[in-house]
Amino acid sequence: MALFSQLGNYRNFGLFVLRAGLGVMMFLHGLPELTGGIDHWADRGYSMGLLHIHFFPILWGFLCAITETIGGIFCVLGLWFRLVCILMVINFIVAILYLFSKDHTILGASEAIELAFVFFGLIFVGPGTISIDKG
Repeated sequence: MALFSQLGNYRNFGLFVLRAGLGVMMFLHGLPELTGGIDHWADRGYSMGLLHIHFFPILWGFLCAITETIGGIFCVLGLWFRLVCILMVINFIVAILYLFSKDHTILGASEAIELAFVFFGLIFVGPGTISIDKG
């Protein structure tokens, strides 16, 4: 279709829009977790027990909150983009396992599953040229 034939010229802008949207939403989701304090971090960190990691739940919860908050900012900027995407995938794998442990169906865990796939795909695509990393 002629209307869409030139959109391929704007791939990097499309990647920027995707990065910015995901990054802002991850920041907004992670900020309350980061400011939630030690009890909240411990609550999140106990999810690592699903991977048989039972030590330092406060640390794991804090790392989860940092990954979402600071990772969201880095995602928007395109800074250390692939590393951030790898950390987000790990974060969402734990979230998926947590949701399944709470008897959620695949539809109940769909948001975490979808975001894991998006960040996994972005590992291979990279940040594009409108970023600090520049591709």
